[in-house]
Amino acid sequence: MTAYRIYQIDSFTREHLHGNPAGVVPNADGLSEAQMQRLARELNNSETAFIFKPQQDGYDAEVRFFTPTTEVPLCGHATIAAHYVRALEGAALGVHTQKTKAGLLPVEIIKEDGDYSIIMTQGEPEVGEPFDNRTVERICAALGITPADLRADCPVAISSAGHSKIMVGIKDTALLHRLHPDAAALTAISQEVGCNGYYVFTLHPQEEVLVHGRMFAPAIGIAEDPVTGNANGPLGLYLVHYALCRELYSPDCFDFKILQGEAIGRDGGMRVHVSIDQGRPVAVQITGQAVVAFKSEIEL
Repeated sequence: MTAYRIYQIDSFTREHLHGNPAGVVPNADGLSEAQMQRLARELNNSETAFIFKPQQDGYDAEVRFFTPTTEVPLCGHATIAAHYVRALEGAALGVHTQKTKAGLLPVEIIKEDGDYSIIMTQGEPEVGEPFDNRTVERICAALGITPADLRADCPVAISSAGHSKIMVGIKDTALLHRLHPDAAALTAISQEVGCNGYYVFTLHPQEEVLVHGRMFAPAIGIAEDPVTGNANGPLGLYLVHYALCRELYSPDCFDFKILQGEAIGRDGGMRVHVSIDQGRPVAVQITGQAVVAFKSEIEL
């Protein structure tokens, strides 16, 4: 029997029981894939991160991410949680490299206001072409909105920084907070288009917080994710790719804040930084805070 440490971390917040909860097992060496999946199911967070010691040079830790039903290549809030735990357990300030199913990615541990914050560099930018009208109509119907509710300047399209999401920009924040999607219909569309998540957002260029959003991914067992790094990073890429909010960014970067989770009482936020080269988004980082909700251990 081995004792495995388990943390429950609330990411993208400094307030307990806000933000996005993630499980973290910082000493996962020795766990089988089946055991990790069962632990993720038991903890029942949208994702649980399992941290392994490096097996070769070139990276500082391997991190694997599991939803209650499946392994995913990358997770924003669980990355923030994992490296916050690493910092609490003695990892140095500065840039670390994590090995993930989305590749080798740098993560930076910094100190802000007497606590740790984590800067996550996400994967290769990829923004797709707009969906055809029929697919857009089906997505709208599954979300419980009409095409007239969409922002005319926001094409419904897939954006990815290692883990893809369908971007759906709508006009009204009150409508955003009233959404009750049809999970089965969203799942069916996900299986057809090869993308598991739907990020529905509003834009507020005159306010300090640019983006309010909600993210639904029933195809991988997540009815709604409270605060999503792997939606807001891709959103930053999408905004630059389609030249949205152009007045807010410089030729080489775009920085903005988001707020998510308000509709389900788990509000949290992050900062997004998009690097731009000749008008194209070439990289994206998110910065998030975290707090320990509780910690325990399990013997397996």
